[in-house]
Amino acid sequence: MDKLSDTDIDRLINGGACADNGSSEQESGKREKKERVADKLIKIAVEKSYRDEASRPEAGGLFHTPDKVAYANIEAHGWRETWPVRSRGFRHWLVRVYYETTGTAPNSEALQTALAIAEARAFFDGPRREVYTRVGGSNGKIYIDLANEHWQAIEISSTGWQVLDSKQVLVRFRRAPGMLPLPEPRTGGSVDDLRLFLNVKSDDDFELALAWLLAAMRDRGPYPVLALMGEQGSAKSSFATILRSLVDPNTAALRSFPRENRDLFIAASNSWIVGYDNVSRIPSWLSDALCRLATGGGFSTRKLYTDDEEQLFNAQRPVSLNGIEDFVNRPDLADRTIFLTLDPIPEDRRKTDQALQGALDQVRARVLGALLNLIVFGLQRLPHIKLARHPRMADFALWGTACERQPGAFMRAYDNNRASAVEIVLEADLVATAVRALMKARAGHEWIGTAAQLLSELTALVDEGQRRGRDWPSAPNLLSGRLRRAATNLRKVGIEIAFEPGHRRGRLIHIATRRLSQPEKEGKTLSSSSSPSSGDKKPNGANGVGEGDAGTMGTMDRPPLCPEDDTATVDQTVLANPLKNSDEDDGDDDLRTQSGNEPVCRRCGVPATEHYGALIECGHNGSAGLFHARCWTDERTKGPLRKPALGPPGDSLDDLTAHKQTS
Repeated sequence: MDKLSDTDIDRLINGGACADNGSSEQESGKREKKERVADKLIKIAVEKSYRDEASRPEAGGLFHTPDKVAYANIEAHGWRETWPVRSRGFRHWLVRVYYETTGTAPNSEALQTALAIAEARAFFDGPRREVYTRVGGSNGKIYIDLANEHWQAIEISSTGWQVLDSKQVLVRFRRAPGMLPLPEPRTGGSVDDLRLFLNVKSDDDFELALAWLLAAMRDRGPYPVLALMGEQGSAKSSFATILRSLVDPNTAALRSFPRENRDLFIAASNSWIVGYDNVSRIPSWLSDALCRLATGGGFSTRKLYTDDEEQLFNAQRPVSLNGIEDFVNRPDLADRTIFLTLDPIPEDRRKTDQALQGALDQVRARVLGALLNLIVFGLQRLPHIKLARHPRMADFALWGTACERQPGAFMRAYDNNRASAVEIVLEADLVATAVRALMKARAGHEWIGTAAQLLSELTALVDEGQRRGRDWPSAPNLLSGRLRRAATNLRKVGIEIAFEPGHRRGRLIHIATRRLSQPEKEGKTLSSSSSPSSGDKKPNGANGVGEGDAGTMGTMDRPPLCPEDDTATVDQTVLANPLKNSDEDDGDDDLRTQSGNEPVCRRCGVPATEHYGALIECGHNGSAGLFHARCWTDERTKGPLRKPALGPPGDSLDDLTAHKQTS
């Protein structure tokens, strides 16, 4: 090879440099084009997204949640939608608007760059908002996402309910996979229509199922766990699916049990009601997780593809479980559970799923409207409800009492259900059963000793198969833990367990029996200023919470809670007129309607009508207030706590006609 001259070398260097410069310029042009595409995309994300009064100019419709997830409000086909920035829904909208604007499609790299910038804008420039799944709340109002094509939602307050267009809804909802739309609610229905589709044995069971459903339609918990038990053919799965279809219909209404905490909380993050089918046994870890889900709690795990970043799941959800056996056997979960046992359905009464679903679809919109009426009624009464005692799920008990259709019906059913739950849990606990057998054999004499001594005596009371099983404690310290867990329910059946530390022989266990006191009267609730009636507020007939809407259970020995009137409706908006107390004190001697011109009965809250009769000034010189004659009889003979004062002994029921009547 001939040696190159200096001129040849210079020519090659210059030529190569020219070639390199051409390549660099080409790559630079590509980068500039990509940057221009990304700039256009982020401009679309900010300027074309939906803005409201809370939006910031530099972020447009972009915002973030308290747990740092970026979202975007977009406008599509005339309504507002809310999507995570990293979701397929937002990505498709962004590409579509870009194509309509430029006539070209963005490349993948520019799209990913724009999404990253949009996330940064949402985090640092956008406002913080809460995003809800199906049910949300703001300023004392409840919102339920209809999950329909137009992103409409139901707004519920103490004055009524109405269906709002997407741009009128104050809160933001997300759409998770599997969500199905709710029908648009209608007036004129009754919750008793729902009972025709549920295999309930008694009025109390229906009252509890209804209370669970109304709690599931509320934006705040705690939410009780609904446990449906019964043999094959008792329609347990249908029961759970029908209840869910009125709040949170889903393509997978019932699922199999999760394998770990992460699966449970991911399911809770993507749906409002969590339903599990064919439950046979609940592991200890899952029982604890369900307790956290019912009353509020979280779960944390390492975020995928990271070393030190933590991912948090925080949820509070209604839960339904169904199975053949008594699968709830831990006291902490039992305290949060409503137990319903279903009877098998005879073959001549069975219906096909298609026929059942078709009949339900015909009444579902009206039943949903009747449920909304009860929620309005509950919101009116809730501030004035006081319980004589607070059970474990006190907030749920208050809400169930506020929404009940007959005074005392809910607490009576709830107390009976909790009492039966105690027996269910104790029967499933081998240690508790042995302790009851021990104390029964001692005929009321107390037992004092160490855990080792107690384990020896209890072991002698169980057979060999039970001793070898995994449910029997193998050491004294394990027995102590089991006793602490069972102590609450044993106390309810008259067995007290106490641990006395500091003894020379070690810690002593003291077990004694006590005579159970007379059970407190069930279902007695008082408003803050009146006798236990339908509350200090009476829904107007226009609200639809009439006799035909609220329904009744069994026979009633007093007028229903609300007058029979279900004719006044205003399109999609249903209005209610709660009562207002015009007095400055906390009494309600002169209860009147909102107009201030129409007094009402102190017991039932209904004004004088042809159906209910005239209002009468009762008590000594009218000191007790205005009552219907029938209501005054109930107040004198059945009114708990005898409030208000009934006057001197000479004031008898026969003297009513001597007082002034208000017609």
